[in-house]
This record gives sequence, C-alpha cells and structure tokens, in this order.
Amino acid sequence: MLPRNQLATNTDFKLPFITSFSTIFSISPAVLRAIIYCMCIGFSTLSLADEVNKNNLPSGKPILNRIIEAAQTNAQRAYEVNDHDLAAELKEMDYETYRQIRFNPEQALWHKQNDYEVQFFHPGFLYQQPVTVVTVAPDNSEKSLAFDSAKFIYEKNAEALAGLTDAQSGYAGFRIHYPIKNSEYKDEFAVFLGASYFRLVGKDQVYGISARGLALNTAMPEGEEFPHFTRFWIIEPREGQPIKIYARLESPSVSGAYSFEIMPGNDTTMQVKSWLFARDDVDKLGVAPFTSMFLYGENSQKRHDDYRPEVHDSDGVMLLNSAGEILWRPLTNPSRLQITSLSDDSPQGFGMLQRDTEFQHYLDAEANYHLRPSLWVTPAQGFNKGKLEIVEIPTDAEVHDNIVAYWVPDKPFLAGESRYFEYEVKTVEEKPMRYGVATVVRTRQGISQLPGFETTEERNVRRFVVDFAVPKGMELTPDDVDLILDATNGRVEQARVYAVNGAQEIRVTFLVIPDSDAVVDMRMFLNQNETQMSEIWSYVYAPLQ
Repeated sequence: MLPRNQLATNTDFKLPFITSFSTIFSISPAVLRAIIYCMCIGFSTLSLADEVNKNNLPSGKPILNRIIEAAQTNAQRAYEVNDHDLAAELKEMDYETYRQIRFNPEQALWHKQNDYEVQFFHPGFLYQQPVTVVTVAPDNSEKSLAFDSAKFIYEKNAEALAGLTDAQSGYAGFRIHYPIKNSEYKDEFAVFLGASYFRLVGKDQVYGISARGLALNTAMPEGEEFPHFTRFWIIEPREGQPIKIYARLESPSVSGAYSFEIMPGNDTTMQVKSWLFARDDVDKLGVAPFTSMFLYGENSQKRHDDYRPEVHDSDGVMLLNSAGEILWRPLTNPSRLQITSLSDDSPQGFGMLQRDTEFQHYLDAEANYHLRPSLWVTPAQGFNKGKLEIVEIPTDAEVHDNIVAYWVPDKPFLAGESRYFEYEVKTVEEKPMRYGVATVVRTRQGISQLPGFETTEERNVRRFVVDFAVPKGMELTPDDVDLILDATNGRVEQARVYAVNGAQEIRVTFLVIPDSDAVVDMRMFLNQNETQMSEIWSYVYAPLQ
C-alpha cells in the first residue's frame, strides 16, 4: 500500500505501511505480493510510441541535451544507489523527530529576489537517497547547491542531528512558492519529495493526489520498482514566466531525463517531457502515474463508523478515448487487490478526479477533501495503443494511499531500448473540460430486499443507483432513452430509467446478480434516437467474501 506523504508547508507527513494482498484474478495469493513503497483539456496531435531520436531531442538546450546523453550512457552501466554517505542516525530518525526539523523560509532560494522561491527538505527518515540540486543562471552557468544545516531549524530531539551533515549530504527534495493568491504572500504550489513523486496545487486547492515521474512493475508478483530522481537543475525563472526544472531519474531497470515546465495559477499546469533508456527488460511500464487515496464514498458497500459521509482524495478515473467518448470509473476500496484497465489507441486525455467538491458531502474541516485537486493528463507524444491501468488496494485508514493509475503502452520496453513521452499534467477543480453529455454525479448501492433477491451468504445481490446530470440545453426524456447496460460474470435485472431532482438528473437503477465470487464488470450509457447522450459508466463490483 502506498504510504501517504502529505506535503503541506507544516510538513504533515504520513507513515509507511507495507502489506500484501491476494488478487481478484488468477495469480496465487502466495506468489502475489503487491508491495508499494512510500515515499482543462487541449487536443494534441498524437503519435506512436517514440524512441529517442533527433526529432524529439531538444534544440538549443545544451544542458538538457547533456542530461539526456548522461542518462543514455548510464543505462549501459549497473545501477548504483547513492545515499550521499548519509549518517545512520539520520536514516533511523522517527517521524516525530523528522517533524522537528524545519526549513527557515528566510533562507529560501531567491528569497525576495524573484517571484519564485524554493525551500528545501532535510534528508533522513524515509528520504534516504538525497538529491543534488543545481541552479542554472540566465547565462547557462551552473551552481551546485551545497547542503547547509544553517538553513534549517532543529528543535527538541532533532537538535543533536544538526552536526551530522556536510556540504555533500544533499537535500531530500524541495517545494516551490509563488504569489498565486496575492502579492503579499508566496503560496506553495509544487513539491518534489521522495522517489519520483511530485504534487501540484492551484489557487484554491490543497494537497491530495500525487503524481510520479514513472511507475515500474506496480502490483507485479516480484514487487514494485521505485525509480528515484537523483539530481535536479532549477532554471532561474523570469518574472511572469513558467519555472523550468530538469531532472535525472535512476532505477535498476531504467535511466531517464525529464524536463518540467510549471506555470502556477488557478489551475497549475506542468509540461512534461521524458527521455527513457532501459537497463533491463521492464515487465510493466507505467507512464504519467497518479497516486491517491479512497477510503470510502457514496458507492461503498461497507460503511464506516465515522461522522464524515465520505473520505477520499479522488473519487474516480476518467478516460477521454480516441473516439471522443468519456469513460468514468468510480473508485472503490476493495476487499481484495483489484487491478482493472481501460484500453484505447491514442487517448485524448485521462486523469484521476475529485468530482465531488461539496463540503457537506465530507464534513471535514481539517483535511478539506472537497478542496483536493484532480489531475488531468493531455498526451502529446508517445501514447498510442495501450491501457489506463487502475490498481485499487484494500485499506482501513486514510493515512495510506491505496489507489494508483498510469498508462501502460502495449509495446514492451526491453533492455537497450529507449522511449520518449510528452504530455501535460494539469490540476483541475471538478471538471477537466466541458462535457457536452450527461455525466455521472453519484453512484450508490445497497442491499436488495425484493422477494427472491435477498442477499445471503451464498449470493450477493446488490441494487445500484446511478444518477446522470443533464447539461443545460439538452433534452433527455426518460421515456425515449435506450439504456445500454452490459455485465460480465453476472446479470442485471429490474432496470429502470426515470427523471429525478426536478428533471435535472436521470436516474438508472437495477439489480446485479453475480454468477459467482468473481468480480462483475459493468458498462452503461444512455442512448436517445441512436445517439449516445451520456458518458460511459464503468464499474467493477466485487462480491464480499
């Protein structure tokens, strides 16, 4: 399970949790060990999965070209972990002690000299592979930032750790500040910390979902491989312009180079380019990965004894496929490890969303789940035939990330090969685009008490209720609607379609009768006059054991 790493300015970190689960598919529970470690839209011309070549190498960027060349060269060498000779005491410090080390904002990079300021994280605790940070001036001159313990405030138990570092210790990561809301205060809008993780927020959002540079072999029997960013180049930004960052990535199987161009605002936008080189065969390459948390929501079968109606950072995964169809898959907290996918060839966009942004649906004034952002990816190059894979891991606490999603190309990534990917990641509030069709606003389920369909230990019969919001200007009459509803490993009965909420919504309700203990995969949409009038609702129901 993914330990949550909250990256708010108060350094509210979450603790790691590692466990194993049996899959809902045919992998033996004894073999499978899903180990997962801590740590809007514009339409683009899409291309096939590209190898690194002269057409995608940067022009007029000598530093970035040198970083790419170094990644290519390094991929021909054995992988080595660099811990910067970090003292054992720093590696072994506990959570509370780590929280007692704070960066002094007065020591921020470019403090009072630039619209952007950068603050740093101390190495140690979970962050045992520090990164080297290099700044690049307008004349392309580079300066490596030596670690300086004087930039940090050590309190209580952490006081004794201040002398255990030196100039070569490196930083755990960094966060970037910019005056998004007003000119008086610089808000934190991006953070890079742990493995290849990063987070973004917009003007009125709070940290929730994470992104990653790369996911390798997620939920595979041999365990997940976690690439690390090892070195960053931060380009000194110009006023009112995006901030640019280059990065080197290393893992036992892959060496890579990344370019990030980030523009903070109401929604923060990041342009990502990556040049990847395979040291070894990669069983599963996960591109543009998301990591989030779903404890329970309106669609949960197992209710929690909690005053809060819902607890989640994200509530669904969405794919805008090459045909322009919208597929919406609500997230779940399954009883067993659940791996599903949505296939396509050259998708127009995909993301993990927090569609529900109403405070009264969460009633949490501390975590503020209603302010958690969605992340949306718009592919540009390297995304052709493949699948959006979704991994849902059982969890009993909101402190653990248990949801992962990423794009998996059909073409394998073998030792000696290279890949180039280019895409945009954008934070969005509720909607990444104008839909133009009826969209799912809630998915609910409950026990069926109708004669002949009582839920027993032998049969899990559930009543599902799915409500579609009808956009303004659309006439969608229930009597004229054709319900397209399919299910595998089960059947549906007693399906009805009718208007609710003053005819602003169309409700679909039906019974699901599983054939066995296998998951029931459902697909549903609304047609009218042979025209698709809604997004496609895609749902996996796993009968409780």
